[in-house]
Amino acid sequence: MRTAVQSDGPPPSSQPALQAQFVTIGEEEAGQRIDNYLLRVCKGVPKSHIYRILRSGEVRVNKGRIDQLYRLVEGDLVRIPPIRIAEKSSSQAAPGAEFAVVFEDAHLLVIDKPCGVAVHGGSGISYGVIEQLRAARPDAKFLELVHRLDRETSGLLLIAKKRSALTNLHDQMRDGVTDKRYLTLVAGDWTNKRQHVKLPLHKYTTADGERRVVVQAGGQESHTVFNLKRKWPHVALLEAELKTGRTHQIRVHLSASGFPILGDEKYGDFALNKQLQKANSERGALKRMFLHAYQITFTHPDTGQPLTLRAPLPAECDKFLVSLGQAMA
Repeated sequence: MRTAVQSDGPPPSSQPALQAQFVTIGEEEAGQRIDNYLLRVCKGVPKSHIYRILRSGEVRVNKGRIDQLYRLVEGDLVRIPPIRIAEKSSSQAAPGAEFAVVFEDAHLLVIDKPCGVAVHGGSGISYGVIEQLRAARPDAKFLELVHRLDRETSGLLLIAKKRSALTNLHDQMRDGVTDKRYLTLVAGDWTNKRQHVKLPLHKYTTADGERRVVVQAGGQESHTVFNLKRKWPHVALLEAELKTGRTHQIRVHLSASGFPILGDEKYGDFALNKQLQKANSERGALKRMFLHAYQITFTHPDTGQPLTLRAPLPAECDKFLVSLGQAMA
């Protein structure tokens, strides 16, 4: 709960002085690192500035200096120094929106994210799922993404409604006890019923700010298991089982293995993707990347019971599969 804002000094005659804020940490904020907390509450402030005010001691907890690794405790009094934040125009405000709910209780919200919608704003995107949900639910005290999906990927997305649920689910994912499954359609003559792909991935940013990933020695260890579900001439439907959760992992593992995902505009077969935009006598049209997060299994953060959730293939993907005709034996 935020206390009354207090001033560090008298305002100048020309304009009101920026004021320090004194915030009392509640149950939902407790447990997170001070740097992550500041990055969340100080929207629009560069990350470098957040770490500068931490190093300089301008941020105080219970009137004492702390470092960026300090974890907040319920009841802590945090002093946030005066920070000028550029005001955003009203046109950038996220419109409230709800999404297809797969599961919801007091701790957790799980939605079926559509293709083409970013999970959060940034990198030229004004807003995403999380900002739209917060706008649609102004009374919600806490809504945070548990994990992310690429903008072009559809399917199950977990959102925590309590800080305790967020940290619990993050722990589960870090310890590898969650089970995430995706359905994807790839080009090529896939033969193995079950295939492990272990290729190190290196993440970088291009000159124009685009995030990219490449297979590279010394990169992060990455492991995906692919199970063959159905097969047509030169096309296969696979279930991808994530053993690690790296950026663009499924897309890059498949592309590097010679089986690009249909419709993948970043790592796929660009000429083939263009052909797929229009239907022909052998198949329908595909105007999106065929990658869908269809199943996840985890332990409920409050009850401790195992929970498996599923989201069916979107209609456009299912329709494309039907258009391919009967699968091969």
